Amino acid sequence: MSIKIAIDAMGGDYGPAITVPAAIKAVEEIPELSLILVGDKTLLSKKLAKRKYDQERLSICHASEVVAMDESPASALRYKKDSSMRVAINLVKEKKASACISAGNTGALMATARFVLKTVPGIDRPAISTTLPTRLLNRDARILDLGANVDSTSQQLFQFALMGSILAEAVDNVKNPSVGLLNIGKEDIKGNELVKQAAQLLQASKHINYQGYVEANAIFKPEVDVIVCDGFVGNIALKTSEGTAKLIAEFLLNAFKRNFLTKLVGLIAYPVLRNFKSRINPARYNGASLVGLNGIVVKSHGHARHQAYLNAIKHAVTQVRQNIPQQLAEKVQKLLEEN
Repeated sequence: MSIKIAIDAMGGDYGPAITVPAAIKAVEEIPELSLILVGDKTLLSKKLAKRKYDQERLSICHASEVVAMDESPASALRYKKDSSMRVAINLVKEKKASACISAGNTGALMATARFVLKTVPGIDRPAISTTLPTRLLNRDARILDLGANVDSTSQQLFQFALMGSILAEAVDNVKNPSVGLLNIGKEDIKGNELVKQAAQLLQASKHINYQGYVEANAIFKPEVDVIVCDGFVGNIALKTSEGTAKLIAEFLLNAFKRNFLTKLVGLIAYPVLRNFKSRINPARYNGASLVGLNGIVVKSHGHARHQAYLNAIKHAVTQVRQNIPQQLAEKVQKLLEEN
């Protein structure tokens, strides 16, 4: 199948310096992929002129504005209607692209995508979801919400669980994925009323393989395939895990650089260390889904480099192949009809 994806080429900390080479690499590696670079046509043309690329599969769509990384979502939505972010999302709405990717302002991306694309019927709010590495080499854990919704109701947490289950099955190839609710303990008496009410909804559902509460240290074991929480808790968990991974890597590096003997040991252990770094590298997991929308939107880290951004593009391609919005809409509709 032919896949066309819109790239917010101006978004993120580095803009075209990262998005252009990543886009060129993506069309080289994925034969059925075509990309639309959205942004300043003059600047993007100059960037492309310095490189060899397939002109039939890599095009430019001009956008005269850019959403700043520190700009408020309300300001971006109201005053930046010709931003590269907004135009890229519009291309999805107009069916000129099957998905869009942005490394830009997360709040602005969520607000704009929700306004333009709307949510799947039966879903109150979109959620941000990605996977994290676990102790098992062939198994990652999917977690949501990671920051789209600071305050969530118990019903919305239930919806996050449903959306996470669909993503885990379609994108992560997990059959009948198990779901856990992130809490401060496993006991039924633990947690606030919101979490307890969400647990009751999940326990009563025939469509979700709910396994009960999980604690934060179980994210990496893993005890379940999908971990559900509100955006406030999820974002803290994500940023803490990223910081911990960098801290461990720095500790190891400093330990091996201490003296001649440790440097020699480090040289011998280099293949193991390289594999370790690859396993916990956040770039490997770059590309968070804004799930629940009537269209596919993928958020890349603002500081993503070439390989990380390329991984976000590949993540979007997988979602297009699996037609995630349609799968979600069908399952939610079935659930609504049964209830």
